[in-house]
Amino acid sequence: MSSSLTPQATVVRDFNRFYTRIIGALDEGLVRTPFSLADARVLYELAQRPATEVPALRRELALDPGYLSRILSRFAADGLVERSQSTVDARRQVVTLTEAGRAAYDLLNERTQAEIEALLARLTETDRGRLVEAMRTIRGVLGEPVPPRAYLLRPVGPGDLGWVVHRHGVRYAEEYGWDVTCEALIARIVAEYADQRDPQRENAWIAELDGTPVGSVFCVRRDDEVAQLRLLLVEPAARGMGIGSRLVDECLRFARQAGYREIMLWTNDVLGEARRIYQKAGFELRDQAPHHSFGHDLVEQTWWRRL
Repeated sequence: MSSSLTPQATVVRDFNRFYTRIIGALDEGLVRTPFSLADARVLYELAQRPATEVPALRRELALDPGYLSRILSRFAADGLVERSQSTVDARRQVVTLTEAGRAAYDLLNERTQAEIEALLARLTETDRGRLVEAMRTIRGVLGEPVPPRAYLLRPVGPGDLGWVVHRHGVRYAEEYGWDVTCEALIARIVAEYADQRDPQRENAWIAELDGTPVGSVFCVRRDDEVAQLRLLLVEPAARGMGIGSRLVDECLRFARQAGYREIMLWTNDVLGEARRIYQKAGFELRDQAPHHSFGHDLVEQTWWRRL
């Protein structure tokens, strides 16, 4: 008796069908070559090292021994690989790509990269980020170790100020339901920074991950003695990596070098994650009061620390 799939299993199965169609895994030849997906996997692994023992190749690819043997026999007949005995254990066979095999791998690799770039080119920058993050999530959830991700902090450049306004407006609307008056306030802050910035005493940074902006912070002059930290933001997909704390630390470092004696910030009590970052960095709550802004009843707070 056949049993029906659970709703979740159906989603996984449907996704597998969809993705194999998207990448052409079911086509007769992958990326307009005579190689199947299994062929391509074997070529890829062989290209990663000068010589590969067959048992190690079989373990890496989790392929049936007979199936792998047939692929290697076909590759040998086509002049793509050479086979020899291992110098360590004569019972083991070693496989090496020939020049023709390396050329076949290079062609496959170039066409695969071109197909991926074409796929990504059809998406918006936001959707590309969502796609890559979803793929990382799938790998992590299914148990494959995901390489650590490195981010960088850089000064604000062309287009970044518009990004800051846009992403603050989107994030506060999606996460807290704040209305467009919040985005208008952000736009005024950014415009004032752009028009009146003193390069010796004011600066701003963008956090970038995988080539995409994911965070921001500004250090601006409040008066001769006090700096103000403004517009701290970290995108949800980049949270948990210490980016928020790193942005705050960079702001504090700059404020000290610029000669300020104190630094303060204004926030609202609902921004719990940001508040924890501020507390960790040594800020202390000095004042708070209820107010109505951005379409909600809120509690505004000012936090201070000495430099």
